[in-house]
Amino acid sequence: MSDIIRLLPDSVANQIAAGEVIQRPASLIKELVENAIDADAHEIHVLVVDAGKTSVQVIDNGKGMSETDARLAFERHATSKIREATDLFNLHTMGFRGEALASIAAVAEVELKTRMEEDELGTRLVISASKVLTQETTSCPKGSSFTVKNLFFNVPARRKFLKSNATELSNILTEFERIVLVHPDVRFTLHSNGTEVFNLTEATPYQRIIAVFGKRMDQQLLPVKVETSLINISGYVSKPEFAHKKGNNQYFFVNGRYMRHPYFHKAVMEAYDQLIPIGEQVSYFLYFNVNPANIDVNIHPTKAEIKFENEQSIWQILAAAVKEALGKFNAIPTIDFDAPDMPFDLPVFNAEKRHIDPPKVNVNPHFNPFDIPGKEAYQRQSVEKQWEQLYQGLHVSSHLETPPDGKSLLTEMKESDSLELNNSLLDVSERSSALMQYKGRYILTSVKSGLMMIDQHRAHVRVLFDLYIRQVSQGHSPSQGLLFPEMIQLVHSEAVMLETIMSDLLAVGFELTSLGGGSYAINGVPAGIEGLSPVDLVRSMVNTAMEKGSDVKEEVHQIVALTLANAAAIVYGQVLTTEEMTSLVDQLFLSPMPNYTPDGRLIVTTISDEEISKVFK
Repeated sequence: MSDIIRLLPDSVANQIAAGEVIQRPASLIKELVENAIDADAHEIHVLVVDAGKTSVQVIDNGKGMSETDARLAFERHATSKIREATDLFNLHTMGFRGEALASIAAVAEVELKTRMEEDELGTRLVISASKVLTQETTSCPKGSSFTVKNLFFNVPARRKFLKSNATELSNILTEFERIVLVHPDVRFTLHSNGTEVFNLTEATPYQRIIAVFGKRMDQQLLPVKVETSLINISGYVSKPEFAHKKGNNQYFFVNGRYMRHPYFHKAVMEAYDQLIPIGEQVSYFLYFNVNPANIDVNIHPTKAEIKFENEQSIWQILAAAVKEALGKFNAIPTIDFDAPDMPFDLPVFNAEKRHIDPPKVNVNPHFNPFDIPGKEAYQRQSVEKQWEQLYQGLHVSSHLETPPDGKSLLTEMKESDSLELNNSLLDVSERSSALMQYKGRYILTSVKSGLMMIDQHRAHVRVLFDLYIRQVSQGHSPSQGLLFPEMIQLVHSEAVMLETIMSDLLAVGFELTSLGGGSYAINGVPAGIEGLSPVDLVRSMVNTAMEKGSDVKEEVHQIVALTLANAAAIVYGQVLTTEEMTSLVDQLFLSPMPNYTPDGRLIVTTISDEEISKVFK
């Protein structure tokens, strides 16, 4: 039998590695810009065409490379950062594995122009699908200029799965924001199809946050700063009153590197316990400075996840730092001991006086809060003497509808010697006309198999979702104009996504006008959502679309319809009349899927007769 195991060619191995490192055009931005930062660049320009599908160019004024280094940089595992395995635990740079350029060159056409400061001439290198086509001397400025064209041209399956230009550009902006936020001392520009999107000058971290996310962040942030022997934490968290449903402005940075860390996210949210509504999120920009020997950044292909040696201790430090920031700036309610009308004398400690007199409290023992003089006292006394009358006329039938046979439930129970319900009374139809609201949250009704419970809010979400999805699919929905248009300011990535779903928003009833610079005027909203904030609705739909990453029209329709349904549905605690409950239940059971909400939450459940009987045994 012949041997069947053989080594892969370098070109194939590089394409496999590219599948992990280079996932989309945004990955190009991340790798190339991080390399520029490692080269001590103070000015970096990024230019993309067709959301990076056609070309991505990154120009920097860093150290540049020699002719030999320029050629070796595209070899797999060629790096200037590591000499031995122990160097992995003492990293101060962004890239170190030497996979990025080799992976890019394996799935795209790459042109590099680079020159070191001490050299008169630079090097031009052209590589396509890991093959060197040209290497020559050229005249170019100090630094490096990478141009990547036709990404995945030789891997059609990968290129086919790229999203729309708007979605890919949104991913590029997200990756770009993660980099510029942690390097405020570097000047960045970003151009898309010749249009300037970002022009960020050198600034402080706070100024860089405002420059990226707009002036609306200026009044939202509280500073956080703590220094310990284990870790130094600095940055900003938002005030509780600016909490929102979506949490897209949440950033952790470790030693100048962006990371995702759900465990530390819980530590931040723990500090906001009972300060914000359940389910809402806050923005934060937190920078960790920790000894590189205590972290491992080599556990994820894109280095987006980092392992810490002392996670539990850092969790406690982080939670305490955020709580301190909230308390220091009065974000947490405090007791004001200096308030007037509070005579409060504290005894002064006297070492010579062993017996300390407790503070005296003046109390009127004869005070009776119910002893009201005059006419009100007479009325109060009369009610006390005749309190039994308060309970006259109250019957079970006041809470339950009269059954179809004309007899109340109380009458049925009295006529039955065994005090058991007549089964025929509940089995007249699959669903009885008797409805009752329980604690402003559930609607109760009897069915053949037992007692049915319906969540009123979720039921209304299902009904409204079906309505909105029909309106969006048909492309028309009644719109209600606003007397005073409301303004919404979006960051660049949000504005790009809004343009993607603009047609769907128009179909559902929104009327928006672009004012330039990420500002939009909301002139009309869907009819029937009075009392809701149009700005919050639009922002919520944009953020949901960004999180889902959807560019399929049907999925965007569902995002818009579900967001509106959740916002416009009746809330828990709202008292419903019998007619309203009947209408809601009837509409619910006209839905093709009445048992679950569009996002999979249970609406209807039934407690069987057997389960009820077991309770009373």
